[in-house]
Amino acid sequence: MKVRAHVFVRGHVQGVFFRFETRAKAMQHKVTGWVKNLRDGRVEAVFEGEKEAVEAMIDFCRRGPSGATVTGVDVLWEEPKGEFDRFSVLY
Repeated sequence: MKVRAHVFVRGHVQGVFFRFETRAKAMQHKVTGWVKNLRDGRVEAVFEGEKEAVEAMIDFCRRGPSGATVTGVDVLWEEPKGEFDRFSVLY
């Protein structure tokens, strides 16, 4: 079953390769969407794919890469739109 999650990650999550590690994990799990840094220090991402794969991405966001300190993750479940053909890092 395809699902879509819109995720906001708080903590020390910028400058620690969070976006690039997220992209690598998304490609590994065959998840489409995007990830970007926000001006307020959070990371925002949209994950779309099979439910188990999207949940694996959310689990990754709760930990982050080795240099990150995640203090919170907000997840908004949305209807999948099928608008992405890959996973991208947005700037």
